[in-house]
Amino acid sequence: MTTMTDAALAEFKMPDVGEGLTEAEILKWYVQPGDAVTDGQVVCEVETAKAAVELPIPFNGVVRELRFPEGTTVDVGQVIIAVDVAGGSGSPAAAPAPVSVPEPTAPEPEPEAEPKGRQPVLVGYGVSEASTKRRPRKGDVVAAPAAVTQPAPTPAPEPEATVKGNGRPLAKPPVRKLAKDLGVDLASLTPSGPDGIITREDVHAAVAPAPEPVVTQAQVLAPPQEPVAAAPAVVQDGVRETRIPVKGVRKATAAAMVGSAFTAPHVTEFVTVDVTRTMKLVEELKADKEMQGLRVNPLLLIAKALLVAIKRNPDVNASWDEASQEIVQKHYVNLGIAAATPRGLIVPNIKDAHARTLPELASALGELVATAREGKTSPGAMQGGTVTITNVGVFGVDTGTPILNPGESAILAVGAIKLQPWVHKGKVKPRQVTTLALSFDHRLVDGELGSKVLADVAAILEQPKRLITWA
Repeated sequence: MTTMTDAALAEFKMPDVGEGLTEAEILKWYVQPGDAVTDGQVVCEVETAKAAVELPIPFNGVVRELRFPEGTTVDVGQVIIAVDVAGGSGSPAAAPAPVSVPEPTAPEPEPEAEPKGRQPVLVGYGVSEASTKRRPRKGDVVAAPAAVTQPAPTPAPEPEATVKGNGRPLAKPPVRKLAKDLGVDLASLTPSGPDGIITREDVHAAVAPAPEPVVTQAQVLAPPQEPVAAAPAVVQDGVRETRIPVKGVRKATAAAMVGSAFTAPHVTEFVTVDVTRTMKLVEELKADKEMQGLRVNPLLLIAKALLVAIKRNPDVNASWDEASQEIVQKHYVNLGIAAATPRGLIVPNIKDAHARTLPELASALGELVATAREGKTSPGAMQGGTVTITNVGVFGVDTGTPILNPGESAILAVGAIKLQPWVHKGKVKPRQVTTLALSFDHRLVDGELGSKVLADVAAILEQPKRLITWA
């Protein structure tokens, strides 16, 4: 979001990089006052309640000032950087003393009074005016100089609702960066989002059906080391307590878990199951040429087993709409995978997991885990989940009583797989055994339904040939 305060100075405001987020923390500035910037250049990295996102600037010029230092939490709509757009790439003409960051208070008032009081969500660049239904044209806000327009306006007359007054398509900052990374011209795309906004799916669709090359990640879901806060590393002698500000992912997780635990009546059921045959199948799949280049592990088959169980018991895949007093049944499965990252717990999900083949599911799982570990999970990847798996077994834990991800009806916890004595064919033998726990929302999932889902998952893992016969 940008505003023009005078003919030479353009201000870039903190956009809403998710849907409806109200604030973000500035993690890192990539530019300093006096640096020349170009349209689309990433100027900073911010962390919202859902993910870390890089923000590109939408014009050319020279940085006049940074309004907030790193580590500051800024409300959506506040000016974070001012750029001198008159002088091209010359020296920062008349850039006075505000070379560093001023005080982080004092939000800038809007130069023009917003009529009719509509406060739009900031989805792309440019300030929305209440008098129009779609996003205003940056050219309408800038009163005169040609220096603000793009040097070479590319011909993009086709997607009518996509283009702003200066020829720039409407898209969120993360979508612009994705398009730049993949070499996709946004002006050539037909938007599928509301108000003519280009979405991440539009960009992916333009590249090719095969998204990314094979991903060789995937131990299961969590990084094996350092769960969360790195602050206690510098503890001095004699210091008995350390206070860590609650913000970002930790703040969002806390609010979501409290809201879920005290809104949805949780029921958790447990089952211990012999997964020896599943573990043998994992080894066989690793040697299968169709799975070459993919990391095959127990989580892959557990995920597939849960998808088959949902297909056999579709009523479990639903959500509770308190406002309209309705149960919303989902005819698709966006499978969430709880992942512990250095920034905290996140739950990205695999869209339409029910429609994926086993190799496609393996590839999606690997990509999801790798992206989460790198801290690059997008807000969109964490929205719209229907059912979740959390693999506490990677920490050597037998099982747990997981809390539902808000808006979902069930979550499956997978414990450690251990060699244990087990009665098999009438004799006690060492077998590979694990414990599963299924928590579900008792408002819409009765005990019978929850029990059937858990029993089906266990039955598939005990006899994985049911993946074929039941699917």
